[in-house]
Amino acid sequence: MLGLGRGVVASLINAGFVSPTRGARNEYRFTFQDVVLLRTAHHLRSAKIPPRRLLRSLQQLKAKLPAEMPLTGLRIRAMGNDVAVRNADAQWEADSGQLLMDFEVASSAGTVSFLQRGPLPGGAAARTAEEWFTEGEQLEGTDSVAAEAAYREALTAAPAHAHAALNLGALLCESGRGAEAIDLYDRAIALSPAQPLLHFNRAIALEDQHRDREALASYQRCLQLAPDLADAHFNAARLHDKLGERQGALRHYSAYRRLSP
Repeated sequence: MLGLGRGVVASLINAGFVSPTRGARNEYRFTFQDVVLLRTAHHLRSAKIPPRRLLRSLQQLKAKLPAEMPLTGLRIRAMGNDVAVRNADAQWEADSGQLLMDFEVASSAGTVSFLQRGPLPGGAAARTAEEWFTEGEQLEGTDSVAAEAAYREALTAAPAHAHAALNLGALLCESGRGAEAIDLYDRAIALSPAQPLLHFNRAIALEDQHRDREALASYQRCLQLAPDLADAHFNAARLHDKLGERQGALRHYSAYRRLSP
């Protein structure tokens, strides 16, 4: 609905820009202010700001702001390849904090001509994995088939691209291809074994296949790599409970409550 890829939304939550609550089925529930911030992130992504730069800029901006000034009180926009911030008094660059001059440019008589963009040297093979990944994120909300193809191209160009594997696996699960998603995650983990979200998403896919014991093992591996990942504690607690292991369930529920008061 927001036009943002799952990975970008998860990164914004993990970085603390939005703090959704949990519903009865453990789904995220966003406030209006959360949605405003997510839409801001969407506009920056639409302006071709790479995900890592977007998150780095927002992290640095949040760190520099006084606690009483929310991000929703600012106008955040793309300026070329950079992220610019404006409040009532000034405009500055989010990464460096450098002030930006805002010159009004009057329109002049004349016409604008658009030049036809030529093919990239070497054809489609010249595109990078990051470019394919960005295209996949942009297509997810409108064309899941094309998004899947773009993520596969990203993984062909860079087999260890963990974020492409994460998003592609989620698309496979949503389309009912859980077994295929598990195979994908297994290959990705072989290349990036220290990426906790790969183990987390693999656990979710295993749950969908009713392979609860294997899913629990994947959650445990995820938590070895990222002990503060609250969602993994919640899901592990739920599986322990389902398997009749009360002690394990209590341990993970306690950790979840500590991390998500």
